[in-house]
Amino acid sequence: MPKFSVILPVRNGGTYVKQCVHSVLSQSYSDFELLILDNCSSDGTLEWIRQLNNSSIRVFPSDTPLDICGNWGRIVLTAKGEFITLIGHDDLLLPHYLETMNRLIEQHPKASLYQAHFDYIDAQGRKVRACQPMDAVLKPEVFVNGQLTQTLDSMGTGYMMRSADYDRLGGIPMQYPNLIFADYELWVRLCGIAYLAVTPETCFQYRLHQSVSRVTNGEDYQKAYFLYLRFLQSYMQTHEQVQRAFNENGMAYMEYFCESLSHRILKTPASRRGIKVNQFIQQCRQVAKELLPDQEFRAHEKWRVRLAVGFDMNGFTRSAFKIIQQVTLLFKR
Repeated sequence: MPKFSVILPVRNGGTYVKQCVHSVLSQSYSDFELLILDNCSSDGTLEWIRQLNNSSIRVFPSDTPLDICGNWGRIVLTAKGEFITLIGHDDLLLPHYLETMNRLIEQHPKASLYQAHFDYIDAQGRKVRACQPMDAVLKPEVFVNGQLTQTLDSMGTGYMMRSADYDRLGGIPMQYPNLIFADYELWVRLCGIAYLAVTPETCFQYRLHQSVSRVTNGEDYQKAYFLYLRFLQSYMQTHEQVQRAFNENGMAYMEYFCESLSHRILKTPASRRGIKVNQFIQQCRQVAKELLPDQEFRAHEKWRVRLAVGFDMNGFTRSAFKIIQQVTLLFKR
């Protein structure tokens, strides 16, 4: 088996998957394979990949259409190299990615997770901004604290890990709707085995556009968010340093997501959700009380949260909110 397996789950990747595959095949380090988990693509993706006739590519087509969790869940069942990295079909590896990661592994043989700095790009491939700088070594408490304080940019692409560790943990957790927050849990658990080693070199590009996380409706997003909080609650019972970080910055994190997701829920049509904004806020308050009983949850006092509650009162106010949204978008054009 090659040392590295780059794993690409895809369904109808269009032009983006072609750019992604070419970026993987253009690596300066040669001891790798590209594993493509095709999920019944109907846009010619699978046919195009097969036409490449490249010996570095192994294709695993699905017999029946799967949801995103089902397709990514196949990773555990697939034979892989010693190290694996997962990539979204619209993201790009720079030519020196694997070479740099191989060097990082040699420098940190005891690390359990590896990452590089990266750039955000837009739908056309133009640079939006660089990721926030990361320390060379991150223990799990530092990693979690970076999430809590939003001083760490953590995406699904770019992380390198041992296949044995990934499989032993059961792979990416499947209980998260659309895998929202699932990678967060996976990275924390992998980081907790030893530590995360980071290279300062920019080695890949993450595309910002209509991603799964951006189009996931408010109810599914809030379900995933609460699942992640429950994971942290359990994890902190055996990781005292992570508990300290959460005691310090967890309340601000929960208030931020309460505000953010209250508006995402408001934007989700009432016919497609089983929860109102006010109910969600009450759930947020209850979870915050369980996780940090000695601190006061005050997100409901923020004007944007109160605004979301007001607009979600009835059909008339929700219609008014939609009109305001449309007018705002019109002026932005």
